[in-house]
Amino acid sequence: MSNAETDPSEVRRAASANDGHGGGTPQVEVLTARDVPLGGPRAMTVRRTLPQRSRTLIGAWCFADHYGPDNVAETGGMDVAPHPHTGLQTVSWLFSGEIEHRDSMGSHAFVRPGELNLMTGGHGISHTEVSTPRTTILHGAQLWVALPEEHRHAERDFQHYVPEPVRLDGGEARVFLGTLAGTASPVRTFTPLLGAELLLDPHATITLTVDTGFEHGVLIDRGSIRLGETPVLRAELGYVGPGSETLTLTNTSGETARVLLLGGTPFEEEIVMWWNFIGRSHQDIVRAREEWERASERFGVVDGYPGDRLPAPTLPNATIQPRGNPSRH
Repeated sequence: MSNAETDPSEVRRAASANDGHGGGTPQVEVLTARDVPLGGPRAMTVRRTLPQRSRTLIGAWCFADHYGPDNVAETGGMDVAPHPHTGLQTVSWLFSGEIEHRDSMGSHAFVRPGELNLMTGGHGISHTEVSTPRTTILHGAQLWVALPEEHRHAERDFQHYVPEPVRLDGGEARVFLGTLAGTASPVRTFTPLLGAELLLDPHATITLTVDTGFEHGVLIDRGSIRLGETPVLRAELGYVGPGSETLTLTNTSGETARVLLLGGTPFEEEIVMWWNFIGRSHQDIVRAREEWERASERFGVVDGYPGDRLPAPTLPNATIQPRGNPSRH
């Protein structure tokens, strides 16, 4: 998915009853979503929770768009022309609908509900994302993972994986990255990560054993969730820092709730993220933009899309500064 936004919004904080100290219920920071149009005459709107001004990353997760359920007859669905990426992996996850993916490696695949598509941009790749004619309701998430310095020029890659559902006491999990609830994904990442879809039965509480070295984010798709003692509303993302041995989620609604659980070891590097590029300096971005605009071999060519590729936006009239997360105390 292409990023048309340059000015992320603020974060609001919420704390549990004991403020997360002394080994009790962890402190929860609630990141609110902002609406971002993807462009076009009937612009599809997504809800963006990462990045924020106060939180750039959760683990290596650096970008989270949540969209739908959209009636494509009204919204026009998704039609993202050829566009580039550097220094990241894209993670596509659907709840309903179908998206056709083509990239400059020659990959031609479909994103379907419950199936992971992960693309590694590394030094440079380009791709398209188009909802298929048989899609009536489009609903899902597009996520990005920042690559660490030693791997940010990795070779292009594309992986597809269909996780089996795992029954929990009070719900169900599909683990598409990392390890949770006794199941592990075989998909390769460049830093320790967790990605899972969780379903919670009506009024159920589930407690998950998690890696104490990870920070976690819980993105609410459907239902009303309490993370520890903190309510997290639909389209919000609840953040919990490292140190927790368990995460407790309660579905306070009478319907099945659905969330995405994201996690990873804190990403200690500062990054520069502008448009669809991730680098470490302003000059990295300038160079990537220039190479995209002159159709450099760095990004290759996407075959099969009936239209022009996306032009890069104009660079800001200022040096783009590296950003990391707030210092942890």
